[in-house]
Amino acid sequence: MLKKISLLFCISIAIICLDQLSKAYIQTQFGLHDTKALIDGFLNLTSARNYGAAFGFLENTHPEFRDWFMFGVPPIVCVIVLTLIYQIKSEGLAEFKNNMLQLVSLSLIFGGAVGNYIDRLHYGYVVDFIDVHWNLDHTFPTFNIADCAIVIGVLLLIVSLFQEKSA
Repeated sequence: MLKKISLLFCISIAIICLDQLSKAYIQTQFGLHDTKALIDGFLNLTSARNYGAAFGFLENTHPEFRDWFMFGVPPIVCVIVLTLIYQIKSEGLAEFKNNMLQLVSLSLIFGGAVGNYIDRLHYGYVVDFIDVHWNLDHTFPTFNIADCAIVIGVLLLIVSLFQEKSA
């Protein structure tokens, strides 16, 4: 159990710190909607506020529902992730290694959820700043490090579940 908690703690703290430091940089160095091109025609840093969920989902819903959802769901997700981590078998080194992908993926999800939740508690919105587009014709919703961790965590979790089924 100590190995699982240690892994969760290390990955989550790394994600939360990287996420919060990057957001602090954006908040102090950029005005709202200010943009700086990193790779012309593809990647900008753009200061944005997201009142919805990942990639702006639910941003235009009724504020009371949106606020209840945004403040209520992340703690539930964190409890579910902790429960799943607790249930992963890791008594021996071999079991721990076999379940490493699941542990890493759940730790990424947990760290990302906490990173964005900190923003919601502090600002009432999430700070987004990674702006990917193709010559400004095709734009992807602005996102942040926590969003990346959550998406990568979910993708790795899906991969681990497919690996488990095929074994």
